[in-house]
Amino acid sequence: MTRYLISFDDGAMTFPEEELPEVAEASHEVVRKAQDAGVWVFGGGLERQQASVVATDGTVTNGPYPETKAVLGGFSIIDVSTREDALEWAAKIAAACRCAQEVREIMADPTA
Repeated sequence: MTRYLISFDDGAMTFPEEELPEVAEASHEVVRKAQDAGVWVFGGGLERQQASVVATDGTVTNGPYPETKAVLGGFSIIDVSTREDALEWAAKIAAACRCAQEVREIMADPTA
């Protein structure tokens, strides 16, 4: 099995505020289905612009870097057999969250 990061940019979820309960329920339903299918690893939304950047020398600055055009708004990590499976789950998440999702393969853990 291979792990995939499915993510969306901060601000990508644009729908009327009164639809939030419906979007939240649809999103939670996809998570429940992924858990039931045994592919869910972890996921969640991120607090807007609350990043800190820690340099190699330990210096801490507020992030993200100024040249960043997009900031991660939320993510899911799933463990599936194929990229096609990951894309299918991303489509389900996109429909529930009402925003496009980016899919990236996570490199294998060399210690596992």
